[in-house]
Amino acid sequence: LATVSFPYERGIDKVKEIEGRTIHADGTIVPLIAKPDDLMEVKTKDFQRNSVVFTLPSVEVGSILEYRLKLHRDEDYTFLPKWQVQKPIYTHKAHYAFDAGNYVNMLYQSYIGSGAKVIQDRMGVFTLDITDVPPEPEDDWMPPLNTIRWHVEFFYSRSVSNQVFWDNAAKVWAEWIENFIKPTNQLKQAVAGIVAPDDSDVKKAEKIYAAVMKLENTDFTREKSKIERKKDKLKDINKAEDLWKQQGGPAWKITLLYAALARSAGLKAWPMQVVNRNDALFDKGDLDAHQLGDYVVMLELGDKHIYLDPGQKMCPFGMVHWKHTWAAGFKLVEKGAILATTPGLTYMDSMVKRVAHLDIDAEGNVKGTVRIVMTGPNSLYWRQQAILNDEEEVKKQFNESMQSRLPEGVQSEFDHFEALNDNTVALAGLVNISGNIGAATGKHFFLPGLFFESRGKHPFVALDKRTIPVDVHFPLLEQDEVTYHLPLGFTVESLPPDANSAW
Repeated sequence: LATVSFPYERGIDKVKEIEGRTIHADGTIVPLIAKPDDLMEVKTKDFQRNSVVFTLPSVEVGSILEYRLKLHRDEDYTFLPKWQVQKPIYTHKAHYAFDAGNYVNMLYQSYIGSGAKVIQDRMGVFTLDITDVPPEPEDDWMPPLNTIRWHVEFFYSRSVSNQVFWDNAAKVWAEWIENFIKPTNQLKQAVAGIVAPDDSDVKKAEKIYAAVMKLENTDFTREKSKIERKKDKLKDINKAEDLWKQQGGPAWKITLLYAALARSAGLKAWPMQVVNRNDALFDKGDLDAHQLGDYVVMLELGDKHIYLDPGQKMCPFGMVHWKHTWAAGFKLVEKGAILATTPGLTYMDSMVKRVAHLDIDAEGNVKGTVRIVMTGPNSLYWRQQAILNDEEEVKKQFNESMQSRLPEGVQSEFDHFEALNDNTVALAGLVNISGNIGAATGKHFFLPGLFFESRGKHPFVALDKRTIPVDVHFPLLEQDEVTYHLPLGFTVESLPPDANSAW
């Protein structure tokens, strides 16, 4: 709670005059001396957001934390501050000031849940003084806080309304996209080497998808530095054909390359630039197109619309990563671009089935195996983890995910994956189980009726007091099948009653 994180735009903003202190309950003052860290948060083709991070010293229960800083922007750029009014802890008093100077088209949008108001004086200075700000919410299964947390955003715009801003931004985006994915002779030659003339449109789409998936995706490996690119004589990627020449690049450009190759094959491919729903929700009131950072493609195959995510390594054809479902953004259409939303998943698209065979001895010791079969987001998650991490780290993470589901006294030991490198079929994980499961009383012992839910709890403890929406990311169907093999001489005396849980 003593750590402060302040975002800024790298290369344009400068954070200066950072001061801070901790005031103990007895009045002792401990000043901030340590140098702040500078951490990268988001990086796109033309934008990088970092955060200055510092930790106030000697914090203890009853302390008052105070800090202040100034953010300066290069005078050649419009300054667009964002005041994060609500913090992880209660704020007794805060003061914000922004000198807009001569920017007469400066607008602001306020998300403040109290009577405080932003005030603008005749000199163009905006101020906000606010007291008794509650801590930002912390509930299970919350959506991203960007539209929930109290904040004030500033915009420089000549648009007379939000709709006009997004219409103009979509027009500019559409012109750029059309130029980037325009079919060229080189792309048509590339497609000729991928598909056959008598392939159906679906077959063409699948073959091009498989070819693009084989390219180096630097979001899952490592983006080369300017020095490395110069040494390898790699030029900047300004069009889709540049990426095909280099046989690799970042995820968003790989997605656009797929759209370009599909168009070169005569297919109707429509790119979409959408918000990453794992990080934020689209906010139409935030007049900043940088909130749209990820790409997907919609294919028009006859009367079917298929959404694809070729920038997500190991994502199957016909599926998108869950963070790109129900995600709003720009969509290219016949005449320019519009604001649109990607479709969501159904529970049939995302299933987890656990099948366990467990041998029990007379003392309640258990030994056996569990086979976990996954489709959809869960299978994609583990396949991508296997790319990004070494084998031991993946094993550790899988064991941790299993351990939270097992009864007390039972341990899991991950063995291996099946079909890890084949995203056209379900992913299976094999786990060995051991430990003690039975609570013995005389000649009886009790086994959990729901083996994988014996430690389960209601996910929304304070549901009657909850004010924040629930976001479970994606629908999921879970099926558990557990077979207990009892020791000789033991029989089943009673079974759990049948239950039907209605939602």
